[in-house]
Amino acid sequence: MGGGATNLPPGFHFFPSDEELVVHFLRRKVSLLPCHPDIIPTLLPHRYNPWELNGKALQAGNQWYFFCHLTQSRASSSGHWNPIGADETVRSGGRSVGLKKTLLFSIGEPSEGVRTNWIMHEYHLLDGDCINGGSSNSTGSSSNRKSHRKRGHSSMESNSWVLCRVFESSCGSQVSFHGEGTELSCLDEVFLSLDDYDEVSLPNK
Repeated sequence: MGGGATNLPPGFHFFPSDEELVVHFLRRKVSLLPCHPDIIPTLLPHRYNPWELNGKALQAGNQWYFFCHLTQSRASSSGHWNPIGADETVRSGGRSVGLKKTLLFSIGEPSEGVRTNWIMHEYHLLDGDCINGGSSNSTGSSSNRKSHRKRGHSSMESNSWVLCRVFESSCGSQVSFHGEGTELSCLDEVFLSLDDYDEVSLPNK
Protein backbone atom coordinates (compact mmCIF):
# COMPACT_ATOMS: atom_id res chain seq x y z
CA MET A 1 0.00 0.00 0.00
CA GLY A 2 1.23 3.47 -0.77
CA GLY A 3 0.53 6.74 0.93
CA GLY A 4 -2.42 8.96 0.08
CA ALA A 5 -6.17 8.60 0.21
CA THR A 6 -8.01 5.29 -0.08
CA ASN A 7 -9.87 4.51 -3.30
CA LEU A 8 -13.30 4.97 -1.74
CA PRO A 9 -16.37 7.06 -2.66
CA PRO A 10 -16.36 10.79 -1.79
CA GLY A 11 -17.55 11.49 1.72
CA PHE A 12 -16.29 8.19 3.13
CA HIS A 13 -14.96 8.43 6.68
CA PHE A 14 -13.17 5.59 8.45
CA PHE A 15 -15.02 5.97 11.74
CA PRO A 16 -15.41 2.42 13.16
CA SER A 17 -17.08 1.70 16.47
CA ASP A 18 -15.42 -0.48 19.11
CA GLU A 19 -17.72 -3.33 18.07
CA GLU A 20 -16.76 -2.98 14.40
CA LEU A 21 -13.03 -2.91 15.20
CA VAL A 22 -13.31 -6.16 17.16
CA VAL A 23 -15.88 -8.05 15.05
CA HIS A 24 -15.13 -6.93 11.51
CA PHE A 25 -11.38 -6.33 11.69
CA LEU A 26 -9.71 -8.07 14.65
CA ARG A 27 -11.78 -11.24 14.64
CA ARG A 28 -11.31 -11.70 10.89
CA LYS A 29 -7.57 -11.08 11.24
CA VAL A 30 -7.29 -13.76 13.93
CA SER A 31 -9.40 -16.19 11.91
CA LEU A 32 -7.35 -15.70 8.73
CA LEU A 33 -10.40 -14.44 6.83
CA PRO A 34 -10.24 -11.61 4.25
CA CYS A 35 -11.35 -8.16 5.30
CA HIS A 36 -12.69 -5.68 2.76
CA PRO A 37 -11.29 -3.12 2.54
CA ASP A 38 -7.98 -4.56 3.73
CA ILE A 39 -6.46 -1.27 4.87
CA ILE A 40 -5.15 -1.78 8.41
CA PRO A 41 -1.45 -2.78 8.36
CA THR A 42 0.61 -4.85 10.78
CA LEU A 43 3.38 -2.97 12.58
CA LEU A 44 6.15 -3.58 15.09
CA PRO A 45 5.12 -0.84 17.52
CA HIS A 46 8.39 -0.81 19.44
CA ARG A 47 10.06 0.57 16.30
CA TYR A 48 7.98 3.74 16.33
CA ASN A 49 7.15 6.54 18.71
CA PRO A 50 3.47 7.54 18.43
CA TRP A 51 4.32 10.74 16.53
CA GLU A 52 6.16 8.65 13.91
CA LEU A 53 3.12 6.64 12.77
CA ASN A 54 2.38 8.87 9.75
CA GLY A 55 2.83 6.81 6.60
CA LYS A 56 3.16 3.58 8.57
CA ALA A 57 -0.24 3.03 10.21
CA LEU A 58 -3.65 3.68 8.66
CA GLN A 59 -4.41 7.35 9.28
CA ALA A 60 -8.02 8.48 9.69
CA GLY A 61 -8.15 12.14 10.65
CA ASN A 62 -6.20 12.47 13.89
CA GLN A 63 -6.10 8.74 14.63
CA TRP A 64 -3.81 5.89 13.53
CA TYR A 65 -4.78 2.20 13.33
CA PHE A 66 -2.60 -0.92 13.12
CA PHE A 67 -2.42 -4.61 14.10
CA CYS A 68 0.41 -5.98 16.22
CA HIS A 69 1.32 -9.00 18.30
CA LEU A 70 0.63 -8.64 22.01
CA THR A 71 3.97 -10.28 22.83
CA GLN A 72 5.83 -7.38 21.24
CA SER A 73 7.31 -4.74 23.53
CA ARG A 74 5.24 -1.72 24.53
CA ALA A 75 8.42 0.36 24.64
CA SER A 76 9.90 2.46 21.82
CA SER A 77 13.13 4.36 21.32
CA SER A 78 11.84 7.32 23.34
CA GLY A 79 9.47 5.86 25.91
CA HIS A 80 6.80 3.28 26.74
CA TRP A 81 3.05 2.68 26.94
CA ASN A 82 1.48 2.32 30.40
CA PRO A 83 -2.03 0.92 31.01
CA ILE A 84 -4.40 3.40 32.68
CA GLY A 85 -7.92 3.02 34.01
CA ALA A 86 -10.05 -0.11 33.86
CA ASP A 87 -10.55 -2.37 30.84
CA GLU A 88 -13.82 -1.88 28.96
CA THR A 89 -15.91 -4.74 27.60
CA VAL A 90 -16.80 -4.64 23.91
CA ARG A 91 -20.20 -6.18 23.21
CA SER A 92 -21.94 -7.37 20.06
CA GLY A 93 -25.37 -8.92 19.77
CA GLY A 94 -25.83 -8.88 23.53
CA ARG A 95 -22.62 -10.77 24.36
CA SER A 96 -19.05 -9.84 25.21
CA VAL A 97 -16.70 -10.23 22.24
CA GLY A 98 -13.61 -8.27 23.28
CA LEU A 99 -11.81 -5.93 25.64
CA LYS A 100 -10.57 -2.38 25.15
CA LYS A 101 -7.51 -1.36 27.15
CA THR A 102 -6.35 2.26 27.40
CA LEU A 103 -2.65 3.10 27.54
CA LEU A 104 -0.75 6.38 27.96
CA PHE A 105 2.65 7.06 26.38
CA SER A 106 5.42 8.31 28.68
CA ILE A 107 8.84 9.54 27.56
CA GLY A 108 11.87 8.09 29.33
CA GLU A 109 12.43 5.08 31.55
CA PRO A 110 9.41 3.29 33.08
CA SER A 111 10.35 4.34 36.61
CA GLU A 112 10.74 8.05 35.81
CA GLY A 113 8.92 8.70 32.55
CA VAL A 114 7.21 11.99 31.65
CA ARG A 115 3.57 11.54 30.66
CA THR A 116 2.48 12.79 27.24
CA ASN A 117 -0.92 13.34 25.61
CA TRP A 118 -0.58 10.27 23.39
CA ILE A 119 -3.29 7.67 24.02
CA MET A 120 -3.63 4.12 22.70
CA HIS A 121 -6.78 2.01 22.68
CA GLU A 122 -5.73 -1.64 22.49
CA TYR A 123 -8.47 -4.06 21.38
CA HIS A 124 -8.30 -7.72 22.45
CA LEU A 125 -10.44 -10.61 21.27
CA LEU A 126 -11.94 -12.75 24.01
CA ASP A 127 -10.73 -16.38 24.08
CA GLY A 128 -12.67 -18.62 21.73
CA ASP A 129 -14.47 -15.76 19.95
CA CYS A 130 -13.14 -16.61 16.50
CA ILE A 131 -14.79 -17.38 13.22
CA ASN A 132 -14.32 -21.08 12.49
CA GLY A 133 -14.63 -21.37 8.77
CA GLY A 134 -16.32 -24.57 7.64
CA SER A 135 -17.26 -25.72 11.13
CA SER A 136 -20.84 -26.43 10.03
CA ASN A 137 -19.75 -28.73 7.21
CA SER A 138 -20.07 -32.30 8.49
CA THR A 139 -19.44 -34.05 5.16
CA GLY A 140 -15.98 -35.38 4.48
CA SER A 141 -13.15 -36.02 6.90
CA SER A 142 -10.89 -33.59 4.99
CA SER A 143 -13.25 -30.67 5.66
CA ASN A 144 -13.51 -31.65 9.31
CA ARG A 145 -9.74 -31.80 9.70
CA LYS A 146 -9.41 -28.33 8.12
CA SER A 147 -12.05 -27.04 10.49
CA HIS A 148 -10.23 -28.47 13.51
CA ARG A 149 -6.93 -27.01 12.35
CA LYS A 150 -8.52 -23.59 11.90
CA ARG A 151 -10.13 -23.70 15.33
CA GLY A 152 -6.82 -24.64 16.92
CA HIS A 153 -5.00 -21.87 15.07
CA SER A 154 -7.63 -19.30 16.02
CA SER A 155 -7.54 -20.31 19.67
CA MET A 156 -3.78 -19.76 19.84
CA GLU A 157 -3.80 -16.58 17.76
CA SER A 158 -6.66 -14.91 19.64
CA ASN A 159 -4.36 -14.19 22.58
CA SER A 160 -1.53 -12.76 20.47
CA TRP A 161 -3.14 -10.34 17.99
CA VAL A 162 -4.41 -6.93 19.05
CA LEU A 163 -5.73 -3.95 17.10
CA CYS A 164 -4.45 -0.53 18.20
CA ARG A 165 -5.90 2.96 17.78
CA VAL A 166 -3.51 5.81 18.65
CA PHE A 167 -4.31 9.52 18.95
CA GLU A 168 -3.06 12.62 20.70
CA SER A 169 -5.32 14.06 23.38
CA SER A 170 -6.00 17.79 23.25
CA CYS A 171 -6.90 18.41 26.92
CA GLY A 172 -3.83 20.23 28.19
CA SER A 173 -0.11 19.60 28.18
CA GLN A 174 -0.31 16.37 30.16
CA VAL A 175 -2.95 13.89 31.20
CA SER A 176 -3.74 14.18 34.90
CA PHE A 177 -5.32 11.72 37.30
CA HIS A 178 -7.65 11.74 40.31
CA GLY A 179 -5.48 9.05 41.83
CA GLU A 180 -3.84 5.89 40.67
CA GLY A 181 -5.42 4.42 37.56
CA THR A 182 -8.31 6.91 37.22
CA GLU A 183 -8.49 9.44 34.39
CA LEU A 184 -9.83 12.96 34.67
CA SER A 185 -13.14 13.66 33.01
CA CYS A 186 -11.44 15.79 30.34
CA LEU A 187 -9.80 12.63 29.01
CA ASP A 188 -13.16 10.90 28.89
CA GLU A 189 -14.45 13.92 26.95
CA VAL A 190 -11.72 13.44 24.39
CA PHE A 191 -12.77 9.83 23.86
CA LEU A 192 -16.35 10.92 23.18
CA SER A 193 -15.76 14.09 21.17
CA LEU A 194 -13.27 12.97 18.51
CA ASP A 195 -14.83 14.13 15.27
CA ASP A 196 -11.89 14.99 13.02
CA TYR A 197 -12.09 12.27 10.39
CA ASP A 198 -11.51 14.36 7.26
CA GLU A 199 -8.81 12.12 5.84
CA VAL A 200 -8.24 8.42 5.45
CA SER A 201 -4.75 7.63 4.21
CA LEU A 202 -2.97 4.37 3.64
CA PRO A 203 0.40 3.48 5.15
CA ASN A 204 3.61 3.38 3.17
CA LYS A 205 5.27 -0.01 2.86
